[in-house]
Amino acid sequence: MLGGFRRPPWWAILLTAAAAVLFVRLGFWQLHRADYKDELLRRYAAAAVAPPQDFAAVADRPPPDAYPRVQVQGRYLADRIYLLDNPKHDDRGGVEVYVPLRVPGGDHLLLADLGFLPGNGTDQAPQLPPLPEGVQSLHGLYVPPPGHGFEMGGDALARQTHWPKKTIYFDMGQIAADLGAKLYPRVLGLDADPASIYVRVHTLDFGDMPPARHRAYAFQWFSFAIAVVVILLVLNRKRGSRKSRPTDSR
Repeated sequence: MLGGFRRPPWWAILLTAAAAVLFVRLGFWQLHRADYKDELLRRYAAAAVAPPQDFAAVADRPPPDAYPRVQVQGRYLADRIYLLDNPKHDDRGGVEVYVPLRVPGGDHLLLADLGFLPGNGTDQAPQLPPLPEGVQSLHGLYVPPPGHGFEMGGDALARQTHWPKKTIYFDMGQIAADLGAKLYPRVLGLDADPASIYVRVHTLDFGDMPPARHRAYAFQWFSFAIAVVVILLVLNRKRGSRKSRPTDSR
């Protein structure tokens, strides 16, 4: 090897090249995931201002990676309210309020996301306003339910005997079992309403992996690729010969 470096063993070159290629591929994969999620966010923002379409057209088979804005009529099951405890809206806590909606002519219930009610800094749930009676005409985005992690302690809904029921995990299967009814595969995120006390700021839930996090991991993987090459060079750098110290001729 030219300059101040000696030729490393063939296996060291092979391992370094394999590691560098792997890290670069992982970095580009993270960048692709970030671009994909950015595109989902753009589609979501565009859907929020699109003209509503009939709910029946997308009810059972919503388009993948799309979030149609729909119009639907139905009656609230006002005595079956679910509270998702302390979603990430502010530091005071609060609840996201979900209510089943019975859609005429359908054998499934549609969960309507009424929006967020801020907390008051205590463990007490906010006071819920009464729901309107009769058939309601609603508009909103037909979106996937919020994600949920590993739930310790089993089904918390089954252990509660009175509504509204509170949970920190949103599990469509548990809610369906609790209601004894089938649910549509997505939820209706109602449009914002200045007259409503609910805060309706619906966003896609990427959990702990938003696009920016993917880009941070991509930078990390690319740094690893550079690091393994630098380590190979450092370990195979020629060391200068030590000059012998002059002897004392006294």
